[in-house]
Amino acid sequence: MLKQINREEKRQNRHQKVRQKINGTPERPRLNVYRSSNHIYAQVIDDTKGHTIVSASTLDKELQGKFESTSNKEAAKAVGELVAKRAVEKGIEEVVFDRGGYIYHGRVKELAEAAREAGLKF
Repeated sequence: MLKQINREEKRQNRHQKVRQKINGTPERPRLNVYRSSNHIYAQVIDDTKGHTIVSASTLDKELQGKFESTSNKEAAKAVGELVAKRAVEKGIEEVVFDRGGYIYHGRVKELAEAAREAGLKF
């Protein structure tokens, strides 16, 4: 009998394939995106040390209460701006973009474009 693979398992498989190729270094860390049904999260990660340098999400106190919904493009754009601002403050200007197996569309695209506008290069 064939095993059915759901949408989340397919995304995780895509993400694993991408992670074999993409690696964050101290000079050029990885900007990782995770999207849940209610929130969106972004982290800048140095994979050589295994440390998260900066992070931002719709759960941050700076962003709470600003949006009607935390699961839309407007909220994703604010998270992109916030993570880029925090990264630039720490001296990070170039990153490798890791879309986490999600298609580059909608909330993921808004987050990436907002991060670019706020000063990150990828």
